[in-house]
Amino acid sequence: MSHAIPDAVLDTIDVGEGPSSRRIAVRSRRGQGPGLVWLGGFKSDMQGSKALALDAWARDHGRAMVRFDYSGHGESGGDFADGTIGRWLEECVAVFERFCEGPQVLIGSSMGGWMALLLAREIRKRSGAASLAGLVLIAPAPDFTEELMWKNFSPAVKQEIETKGLWLRPSDYGDGSPYPITRNLIEEGRNHLVLGSAIDLGCPVRILQGAKDPDVPWQHAFALTHRLPADDVVLTMIQDGDHRLSRPQDIARILAAVAEIG
Repeated sequence: MSHAIPDAVLDTIDVGEGPSSRRIAVRSRRGQGPGLVWLGGFKSDMQGSKALALDAWARDHGRAMVRFDYSGHGESGGDFADGTIGRWLEECVAVFERFCEGPQVLIGSSMGGWMALLLAREIRKRSGAASLAGLVLIAPAPDFTEELMWKNFSPAVKQEIETKGLWLRPSDYGDGSPYPITRNLIEEGRNHLVLGSAIDLGCPVRILQGAKDPDVPWQHAFALTHRLPADDVVLTMIQDGDHRLSRPQDIARILAAVAEIG
């Protein structure tokens, strides 16, 4: 008699206090370690093709997996316009501490790559029930609020952000409607920049980057590798890859990187 493997369980947790409290949606799957933790991108959610492919892989291999939506994203509460790197990091830490035990592989896509680096740093500072097995970073965008947004914005856009507090950025993703880039997002992001000095994680790191990525140039991933001097780092450049890296061959490479870490 075969046992049906249960679906990932949907939970919610409350993060923050008072007016800043928000309800975070989490899908967790019980299983063996190392567990997988999915950290999605800016304006993306835990039902994207990469997250679902990883969840299916975890199911098929009996592995534990946790994925969640940042506030203002997907099934979580809160307003996207209230989001900052620090606020989303607080949610990452809360989810990790509540749902993860034993060694974990952090898998971060785009902004989630920055989140994975920040979360890894937090995990190393704490002595919790869970630890780091490694990181898999997909088109990672550390410091994107500064390096890929602010430094590339026109003077007119910068002025609008500074005077009105936000700018509505046109989007090529999702339903195509513009989304707010707030002054708070830019300014608070400066508290979390990581590319200015060495990042010591003490675990293997696998980076997958598309050479044809229009959003995060491959040079950005290359710069990140130089900030990880002490770690076992492999950067895989996918010559015809775009930003999403969601084609079957891209997903196969992501799964292979996760399997390689353990």
